[in-house]
Amino acid sequence: MTAQATRLGEFGTATLHESGATPLPPQLRPLDPAWRICGYAFTVRLTPGNNIWLHRALYAAAPGDVLVASTGGAFEFGYWGDILTSAAIARRLGGLVLDGCVRDSAELLQLGFPVFSRGLCVRGTGKDTTGGDLDADITIGSVVVRPGDLVVGDADGVVVSPREDAAVIGERAARREDKEASVRRRIAAGESTLDIYGF
Repeated sequence: MTAQATRLGEFGTATLHESGATPLPPQLRPLDPAWRICGYAFTVRLTPGNNIWLHRALYAAAPGDVLVASTGGAFEFGYWGDILTSAAIARRLGGLVLDGCVRDSAELLQLGFPVFSRGLCVRGTGKDTTGGDLDADITIGSVVVRPGDLVVGDADGVVVSPREDAAVIGERAARREDKEASVRRRIAAGESTLDIYGF
């Protein structure tokens, strides 16, 4: 990643959203709240109830890439588990954002590879090869995610932005953090939020 892109990973997703990044649906959360991701999106279009394209994505994505996968709205399958996690670690990928569910949660927590998903589901998947795609535009919720978009995730959620916007968003985020630090100092000194914000 570029230095500008890496810098975005230093900010919280709420700050990045307020600075211009687009939030993905709030149901997408990390299995471990301590996990963070920052990287370029390698997009995966899954068909409902099938995960073969995740297997293929593991070996098409570059080290550091974040797999971002849509499921066509079929959330109640365990598309990802300990085997795919082990392969992702071996491939040195940066994380997973899955608009669906995962399973093998105890093993995933132990392995430590950052997984963001809608939740847990033990229901298995098929391996139908028709209809899926790699490295193409996908839609998660109402958000179009494009190959190479910057993806940042933390305990609050996941945001995306075009990589060419990284510098502008980073500058805005830094200014926002400076401003909020000043507000916290003023609160500690006895001012009210009503006075500070002019409410």
